[in-house]
Amino acid sequence: MIKFENISKSYGQTAILKNISFEIKQGEFVVLIGPSGCGKTTTLKTINRLIEPNDGKIFINGKDITKENPVELRRTIGYVIQQIGLFPNMTVEQNISVVPRLLKYPKQKCKEIVQDLLKLVDMPYEENAHKYPSELSGGQQQRIGVLRALAASPPIILMDEPFGALDPLTRDTLQEEIKQIQKKLKKTIVFVTHDMDEALSLADTIIFMDKGKIIQMASPEEMLQNPGAPIIKSFLSKQIDNGSNGNGSQKLFAEDFMRTKVLKVPKTSRTLECIKLMSSRDVNSLVVINEDDTYLGTVTIEKIKEQGQPGKEIADLVTAEVITVGRKEAAQVAFDKLLSSESSYVIVLNDNQTVAGLITRTSMAKALGEALWGEVQ
Repeated sequence: MIKFENISKSYGQTAILKNISFEIKQGEFVVLIGPSGCGKTTTLKTINRLIEPNDGKIFINGKDITKENPVELRRTIGYVIQQIGLFPNMTVEQNISVVPRLLKYPKQKCKEIVQDLLKLVDMPYEENAHKYPSELSGGQQQRIGVLRALAASPPIILMDEPFGALDPLTRDTLQEEIKQIQKKLKKTIVFVTHDMDEALSLADTIIFMDKGKIIQMASPEEMLQNPGAPIIKSFLSKQIDNGSNGNGSQKLFAEDFMRTKVLKVPKTSRTLECIKLMSSRDVNSLVVINEDDTYLGTVTIEKIKEQGQPGKEIADLVTAEVITVGRKEAAQVAFDKLLSSESSYVIVLNDNQTVAGLITRTSMAKALGEALWGEVQ
């Protein structure tokens, strides 16, 4: 799909990329990671020719991209950045359909594209298409940025630290959404981040870079188990635990990896207030509790919109589909349950059945590293 052959890039006497070569398969989610100044963003920008290399060649589907018109090339490659770059004077619909309109798609076709894409991120067309960026939350703006990159159905999406400025809860939600979108639409995604937890959570393949070179290219599991160089260990801020702590391996529990900040609402909450809360916090579900604070279940924005009535309580819309674990349950058991479920998290309960926290797929990815690495002394 994408092939780098001996790519180098310098500015004056400063070498940014040093003879790098690698291949990305069609439909693969590849994450470029490394310390600041390692060349990861430069590598990304050579794919859509925002940066031209001094030496080497890049091929997409066997075609040398230097022989392609750069403007036409960029229209076939989605591009998402941290600053989002939505046009403030355009509505959500106009922002998403920028490239299709440039490509002279019929008006009705543009509308259908916007409708279909908004469904992917749980933002109904009727409620959101007319809004301007200033009326959206940060997470919603970033969703629109992602949808704009998908609008012309490009086979390749480039993403440069798109979630770096978001709060952790919103970031987790968007990471899960982009992974689901990638699986559904089978896009090839090249993603830049400085966050190893994010890389472990998202990537099929991680490319670790330093000083303009590729240090290791491997699956998340392989990189965790067999880091290719000391710089990777240092970047993870961990060092291998060889079991020399004198106590043997420590048993890890669900509570060791849970997030304690959980959005909880009583079952007597009204549908509209729940929708407003989910919208303001950029989440698509809430944990629902009984009058005595014990766990009842969860409610999703889809369920409320499909079956809820304005002003009604959410009690009848609550489901018990999300898996629960006890806080003293073995972490491995909790991870196995999460991996086997369709949910992006599991609920952790106290002995009295109140909610202690939740474990997300991101915190699970981090835990896999923790299990293999010890803390730096």
